[in-house]
Amino acid sequence: MEHGEPQGADAWGRDGAADPLRNGAGETAGVTETTDVIEEATAVDRAQRAGQAAAAAAVAAGEPPPSEAADVDLTAAAFFDVDNTMMVGASIFHFARGLAARKFFTTSDLAGFAWQQIKFRIGGREDKNGIAGHRDTALSFVAGRPVDEVVALGEEIYDELMADRIWAGTRALAQMHLDAGQRVWLVTATPVELALIIARRLGLTGALGTVAESVDGHYTGRLVGEILHGPAKAHAVRALAATEGLDLRRCTAYSDSVNDVPMLSAVGTAVAVNPDAELRDVAKERGWQIRDFRTGRRAARIGVPSVLGAGALAGAVAAGVAYRRR
Repeated sequence: MEHGEPQGADAWGRDGAADPLRNGAGETAGVTETTDVIEEATAVDRAQRAGQAAAAAAVAAGEPPPSEAADVDLTAAAFFDVDNTMMVGASIFHFARGLAARKFFTTSDLAGFAWQQIKFRIGGREDKNGIAGHRDTALSFVAGRPVDEVVALGEEIYDELMADRIWAGTRALAQMHLDAGQRVWLVTATPVELALIIARRLGLTGALGTVAESVDGHYTGRLVGEILHGPAKAHAVRALAATEGLDLRRCTAYSDSVNDVPMLSAVGTAVAVNPDAELRDVAKERGWQIRDFRTGRRAARIGVPSVLGAGALAGAVAAGVAYRRR
C-alpha cells in the first residue's frame, strides 16, 4: 500500500482491512480471488441500495418535526434492531404464522420457516444462504398481493402475535430516548411496512426496513437492493442521518446480533442487548455497554447518563417532547 493511501473498513466496521486484490507481497490476486472480490463488490452495491431505499421509505412515511417544538433534540437519535432486541423472536416469523393461519401458504412452508429460525437461534447468526432463504420465502408469499392488504394484515397480526412479545427493558430504553427529546427508529430486516406498524404501535419515530418493490399498489416479488441486514443497516442509518441532519457521534444503536456490528460501529454509543456470544465478546473488547433482559430478573431502572452518554447528552433536554412519525 502506498504511503498515505487510506485503508478501508472491514466487515466488522474496523479500519485496516487489507486490499483484497493483492496478496502480502503486493502481487495481483488470481482469477478466483478476483471473482470473489467482484461478487463482494456487487453485494456491497446491493447493500447500499437497500440502505438508501430503507432511508427513503422511512422519510416518506413521516413528517417533519413541528417548528414550535423547541425542546426536540434534532441531532441525536437512537436506532433499535427488532428481532430478539426489541421483540422476543423474529418478527417476520410471527408475521408468517399469522399469514399461515389465514391460508396464505401451507403449514409445511411455515415448518420450513420455523426450521430456519431454529438454526438461527442455535447458531447465533445467519449465513448468506440463510438470509437468501428468508428473502425468497418472504417475497414468494407477497408477490402479486396488494400492499394495502398486507399492511392491514400486519396490523391484525401485530395485535395477535407480537404485542405481548416486546421486551419491557428494551422498550424502556427507547422511551428514555424519547423522553430526552430524541427520535427513535427501528432498524430491521423485516419488511418496512411491518416495521412501521411496530414502530407506530410503540410510539416511536419510524422504521428502517427491507423495501419490497411494488407497482400500481401490488408487490412484484422483487426487492429494492437487498434484504436490510448486516452492512445494509449501517448504510441505512448513515443515509437517514444525512437526510435528517443527525450527528452520528451523538446517536446510539442497540442490537442483539454480531451481524449488526457495522451499524453499532456507525454511531457514537453502541449497546448490546440480549447479545449472542460473538456480540458479547465484541462488546467486551470494545467497551460497549451490555443489557440482558433474558434472565427473568426485573430490569433495573437505567439512568439517562449511563446509556445516552456524555456526547449524546450535550444538547439533549430531559423533558423533551418526542418527535413522532404518523
